[in-house]
Amino acid sequence: MKFEDHPHGVDDGASRLTRRAMFQSGAALAGAHAPLLAHAQSAPAAGPAANPAAVAEPPPQRMPLQLEINGKPQRLEVDTRTTLLDALRENLRMNGTKKGCDHGQCGACTVLIEGRRTNACLTLAVMHDGQSVTTIEGLAQGDTLHPIQQAFLDHDGFQCGYCTPGQICSAAGMLAEVKLGMPSHVTRDLAAGAVTLTEAEIRERMSGNLCRCSAYPNIVAAIKEAAGARS
Repeated sequence: MKFEDHPHGVDDGASRLTRRAMFQSGAALAGAHAPLLAHAQSAPAAGPAANPAAVAEPPPQRMPLQLEINGKPQRLEVDTRTTLLDALRENLRMNGTKKGCDHGQCGACTVLIEGRRTNACLTLAVMHDGQSVTTIEGLAQGDTLHPIQQAFLDHDGFQCGYCTPGQICSAAGMLAEVKLGMPSHVTRDLAAGAVTLTEAEIRERMSGNLCRCSAYPNIVAAIKEAAGARS
């Protein structure tokens, strides 16, 4: 049966379906639905997003704390999400501690917390309420440099200097660990009780501090001199 054939065998022209008629009908239907579609797209979405108050974030929680920074008490109030690094730099304006990767990978932000070296970018300030923090600004005694600071100068243990505060603080903490007999992954005799600070030991223990200028040989030499382990 052809399209143009009437079901009852009557060809009156009204039942004839052509390609032109199909396209015309489709265009007419699309035009009729266009205003409805535009209205639907412009209407606000239902649910919590339609009410900004329903999804608003709570205000940041702030907390007072006291830190002993380089022997001096410091009182401050910080957002509980503030890292120790940002508290030092932004709240206390102590810019000696550097922000490098901000992911605990470069060691530029190393400080000493209760004498132990720590990446300041990986710890929250509020976690150390009441504790002592030593930064690069607190190592020297007046005009007398810390032995590691002096050794870095003597051995030119830096180039651009950006990583140097973290390198020096880390070296100070590392020498304290050696003095306590703490072994590393390359320590040969774990039962000896004393650590021989070889070049391999220094490189392993300082591996968390990166120097993009590659001043590593001079850094190792500076640390060996500061430790009294002259080669």
